[in-house]
Amino acid sequence: MRLKLGALLILLAGAAHAVELRLPTGARQMIARDTVKDQFSAPVAPYTQGTLPVRVIEGPVLRSAWRVDVADLTPLQLIAPLRAQLEAEGFRVVLDCESQVCGGYDFRFETEVLPAPNMYVNLRSYHALTAFLGPQDAPGQAVNIIASSSSGASFVQIIQAGVAAEESAVQPVASVPEAVTPVSEPPVAEVGSVAQSLTRDGHAVLAALDFESGTSDLGPGPFAVLEELAGAMRTNPDMRIALVGHTDNVGSLEGNVALSVSRARSVRQRMIDAYGIAPARLQAQGMGFLAPYTTNATEDGREANRRVEAVVLAE
Repeated sequence: MRLKLGALLILLAGAAHAVELRLPTGARQMIARDTVKDQFSAPVAPYTQGTLPVRVIEGPVLRSAWRVDVADLTPLQLIAPLRAQLEAEGFRVVLDCESQVCGGYDFRFETEVLPAPNMYVNLRSYHALTAFLGPQDAPGQAVNIIASSSSGASFVQIIQAGVAAEESAVQPVASVPEAVTPVSEPPVAEVGSVAQSLTRDGHAVLAALDFESGTSDLGPGPFAVLEELAGAMRTNPDMRIALVGHTDNVGSLEGNVALSVSRARSVRQRMIDAYGIAPARLQAQGMGFLAPYTTNATEDGREANRRVEAVVLAE
């Protein structure tokens, strides 16, 4: 498949240096936040052992988020042309990873991300890149890009640090390299495949949990999927899990975030009380409706989005 691409032209001034970063035609800027004297902690390696390695770059920091309403784009399709352009202009790529390789949930919440709904990071489908310009031991410029895709829309966040750029524009340019074939999102883990999904994908949807409508009260069970999760954690005693609640988009963000956290806490408590999993190995978090699995336009979609996921933090 070949995409018809336009461009997002971003000028990185400083030593008369300019870089054109291309995004698909139709990219809309959602937000921009520029600070003249600031610092940015640019991630330089994946999140590991409880830490996100960063290098702090001081100077002007330009932040922008863009929405791309083009179906079937993968994060790699968005990142690849930007990476090629940066490398052609002399930037050195120090981080280039996707979702679970980056550190999954932990990476996303440790790095700087502009607020929703202007920027959205799908925990299943994102790609991160950091590139530096200048001496290896003291780079003067940094560019950090996060691209994410979900349900027919894509989001790209670009942070430039240590540059004096003050203007950006969208202009048509030559086409960029042909896109790669899109890949499907990982399937929901059904009962019988939780351990496999945790190992292969780093996360698993805990299917068939029963909550009272509009509440965080977990039904009496028993739930085979929780037995499977407990078994996987017993088999791997070093595994730590974040239980992440999700909702549909009915109601306010604040209310849905609170509900999703409460449901995750209910599952966490059941894992502790019924299966003897140590509390220190389980976290409870909530995303509300900010990370949908599929569209909220249909009842089936909304039902699929109401879920609790197990995300591997360490193993």
